[in-house]
Amino acid sequence: MSQTVIPVPAPTLLPVRGGGAFPVRRIYCVGRNFADHAREMGASVDRGNPVFFMKPGDAVVAGGGAVPYPPGTQELHHEVELVVALGRDADGVVPVDGAGALVFGYGVGLDLTRRDLQAKAKAGGLPWDTAKGFDHSAPCSELVPAAQAGDLAARRLWLEVNGQPRQGAALGEMVFPVAEVIHALSKLFALKAGDLVFMGTPAGVAALAQGDRFHAGIEGLVELEGSIT
Repeated sequence: MSQTVIPVPAPTLLPVRGGGAFPVRRIYCVGRNFADHAREMGASVDRGNPVFFMKPGDAVVAGGGAVPYPPGTQELHHEVELVVALGRDADGVVPVDGAGALVFGYGVGLDLTRRDLQAKAKAGGLPWDTAKGFDHSAPCSELVPAAQAGDLAARRLWLEVNGQPRQGAALGEMVFPVAEVIHALSKLFALKAGDLVFMGTPAGVAALAQGDRFHAGIEGLVELEGSIT
C-alpha cells in the first residue's frame, strides 16, 4: 500500500492493571439496562430486545482526569457504567455460554450525555447521535484483566460528584448481563478485539457543571476520578 497522504491518527489506548495498554477499536453502549434508570427516563424495558448505540473509539478519556465541558449543550449528564473490553474477535454469532471467552477485562466509565440535545431529538423523532457520540464523552478507568475480577454480580457500581453520592446499584441488577449483551451485539456487528461495551447505567443521572469532580468505581475492583473543566 502506498504511503498515507495524511498522518495516521495515534491509537486510543487504555492502561491495563499489571502493565501494557489496550488499543480501543469501537465503543458499543447498552441503553435501558437498569430498570430504575429506564423508568426515570420515562421508558420501558423490553426484556427481549436490548437497546444499542455507539460512540467513536477516540471519545475515550483514558484514566479520567480533566474532561472538557462539551460545546452545544447546557445540560451535560453523567451515566456511570461497567465497561467490558473484548480481547478476541468473534467468529460470527457468539453463543451466550461462549461469550466470556471474548472478554479481556473490565473497567468503570462514564457515558457522558448532552441531555438537552437528546431530549430535543427524541421529541422530534430524530436520531440522537450528537447527544452521545461527541469528543471526550467516554472517560474510562484502567482495565482489570477478567481473571482478576471474579464474579461481578455482587459488586456495586457507584458514582460520587463533589463527594456526594449520585448513582449506585449492584451489577446483578442489570437487565441484560454481559454474556447476553455480547451475544446480542454479535448478531448485529462483527465484534473484534479492542471493542469496548459500556453496559448501561442505574438511576440517578443528573447534571455536571464546570468545576465538578467525579469519583466512580466498581466496589473492590477499580475506580475512576476526574473533573469537568
